Amino acid sequence: MSRYESEIKRRRTFAIISHPDAGKTTLTEKFLLYGGAIAQAGQVKGKKNTRAATSDWMEIEKQRGISVTSSVMQFQYEGYCINILDTPGHQDFSEDTYRTLMAADSAVMVIDGAKGVEAQTRKLFKVCAMRDIPIFTFINKMDREARDPFELCEELEHELGLDTYAMNWPIGCGKEFKGVYDRNNGRVIHFTSNTNARTATATEIELEDPALADLIGQAKRDQLVDEIELLDGASCDFDLDRVRHGKLSPVFFGSALTNFGVEPFLEEFLRLTTAPLPRKAGDEVIDSFDEDFSAFVFKIQANMNKAHRDRIAFMRIVSGKFEADKEVYHLQGGKKIRLSRPQQLMAAEREIIEEAYAGDIIGVFDPGIFSIGDTLCAPGKKFRFDPIPTFAPEHFQRIRSVDTMKRKQFLKGVEQIAQEGAIQIFKTPYTGMEEVIVGVVGTLQFDVLEYRLRSEYNVELYKESLPFEYLRWIVKEDEEAPALREEDLLLPNDAKLVEDYKGNQLLLFASQWSIQWVQDRNKGLVLAEFGGAKF
Repeated sequence: MSRYESEIKRRRTFAIISHPDAGKTTLTEKFLLYGGAIAQAGQVKGKKNTRAATSDWMEIEKQRGISVTSSVMQFQYEGYCINILDTPGHQDFSEDTYRTLMAADSAVMVIDGAKGVEAQTRKLFKVCAMRDIPIFTFINKMDREARDPFELCEELEHELGLDTYAMNWPIGCGKEFKGVYDRNNGRVIHFTSNTNARTATATEIELEDPALADLIGQAKRDQLVDEIELLDGASCDFDLDRVRHGKLSPVFFGSALTNFGVEPFLEEFLRLTTAPLPRKAGDEVIDSFDEDFSAFVFKIQANMNKAHRDRIAFMRIVSGKFEADKEVYHLQGGKKIRLSRPQQLMAAEREIIEEAYAGDIIGVFDPGIFSIGDTLCAPGKKFRFDPIPTFAPEHFQRIRSVDTMKRKQFLKGVEQIAQEGAIQIFKTPYTGMEEVIVGVVGTLQFDVLEYRLRSEYNVELYKESLPFEYLRWIVKEDEEAPALREEDLLLPNDAKLVEDYKGNQLLLFASQWSIQWVQDRNKGLVLAEFGGAKF
């Protein structure tokens, strides 16, 4: 096997998803500890805590103790090169998570052992299911009082519609959490608390060993034997093929905070997941081992470094090997370009790299030429990766700069943040951009927009809420057809025609009734719920 093939085969690229506060960022930190990427885990707490998580780099994230943007981190562990995509758990930032899942080959779903499946978990799971992404479940916080593990597995199956297979089984919970039984090798792993160390202190012992009763207590030992017998009789068989098609989820129990069960989970996860997967480009399938370079942009982030006012485009390499200063073809731009200063990321920390392979996530300096979903390929090749969907926002505001002298900074800031995909911006056709209509999936995004415009562009906002709740893209059968005017359409008072910054025309509605009314009275008008493409 060539070095090229072995480099790709040792790569694993996955996203971590969960409801807020299930412990996703803490689990990410512990993975980095085991890989030696950081020396001490920062616990994600409120404002008063002096340490913030490595993956939460934006100031507002450190203040609120939540993740509002996806972070990318790479580390080495046991011969594997691992790319972790840490996603926002808060539902107001779910669109960033959707895009990030397009760049992942598998997902780790973190569940709170006391709360079980929560609303946001259901939403994120649906996106994984649409793409057949393999889902590995880590039931976290077993060091606190938790629900019955059989009940949690049953809820997973019922709520998410997929089968589960418990890879390990917890021994107690809360202060009585003693460790896990590893079903694969039939051994008990007994843990001793060791919070910030690289590894938890673990003792392995056979289930039949008389010393087990001394270690965990006779009652716990008898209960474990009964539960394992019940589990073996009631659960479905383990089927790796079903795992890899997102039909069966391997379930692990543990505690990210105390390190209990984290390393066994990481090792088993790496054993069961695959090397980077191919991606579709229309009728073509681009294989990761194809020697020609290809990649797609799934995220853009401006001002990661305040001092340099820069903008970074995050790319998932789909095939081939990337080398610094390599010339590539930018399909949407229709020209050859050199990707300057390619970087690998550890949240806000960066390292200039000379090479990267299929499966890797790299950041490149963006002078303003990239958009989310753009395809890059080897010169001479011309294919386009399937587009990343744009979701319809549900909340709208009209905004403008309080200080009219800062109009230029206002427009630059709003446009840059929109190009990142964090917000969508619209204007009334045939008017200037004095006022901008902003659409977001969740209202917390308005707070982030206001915060970033103030801190990064020194602009204070005037905001006015609008009554619209629905948005539909107008589908043009003929690309050359002239843009519509409001007088060309029959619209009720609670509907409005707008344009996005790419020139696409859309309609805003205050109710579902208005959507139906417009479709009934405007024959030939085709409306779409998603921009770009459907899943």
